[in-house]
Amino acid sequence: MSLNAFKVLSFDVVGTLIDFERGMLNYLHQAVPDAGISDEAFLDAYRRARGNNNALRFPDDLVRVWSEIAREAGLPDTPELANGYRDSVANWPAFPDSVAALKRLKAHFKLVAMTNAQRWALSHFERTLDMPFDDSVTVDDAQTEKPDPVFFAFTRGRLSARGYTQAETLHVAQSQYHDIGVARQLGYTTCWIERRKGMPGFGGTLAVPQLTKPDYHFATLAELADAVDAAARQSAA
Repeated sequence: MSLNAFKVLSFDVVGTLIDFERGMLNYLHQAVPDAGISDEAFLDAYRRARGNNNALRFPDDLVRVWSEIAREAGLPDTPELANGYRDSVANWPAFPDSVAALKRLKAHFKLVAMTNAQRWALSHFERTLDMPFDDSVTVDDAQTEKPDPVFFAFTRGRLSARGYTQAETLHVAQSQYHDIGVARQLGYTTCWIERRKGMPGFGGTLAVPQLTKPDYHFATLAELADAVDAAARQSAA
């Protein structure tokens, strides 16, 4: 299916558009400048803590996560540091290409956020991204997190009410665990933005035993925007 045949791009936000790993590490380096833990070890500890069955809604869960990482890594564990870790989401940066690429994509599609983040956090991410979305679904709306198929069903129903079908939607995401695998199983056309291409491991994203092959695969969002622009030019020729 040609890229210009889609009408909607649904986006994972944290990890795809917002560089949550850099945001968390920036907070660590600022809050505990003498922390005796490497960046990769911190992300590994974060991934384990977020995979805990006791996980709460994100990013409120970061208060609990800080305490778990602190116990494991010997970091100071105070309410101020734990709350600051959660509140740091307001300052998490976009990936360098996100804002410009979203503006280019918005010229061709409706853009819809599908995020496991709570609404209060998405409001910060939207401002960081220069308010690109035509609609959004958060964990507060769906009352569950991806990869639960219910999240996708909730969004599909919302888009259907606006006249868009699943076949007209391209799901764009970085996380194989939360998005690409389940979306493919549900029959979505998928686009994997492999933000950690060339880097070892899964960083702060929950791991999968086997990668799901997406319909489209790019290392950056800018590459997707380039492909969309090229498809549009070809159609116009």
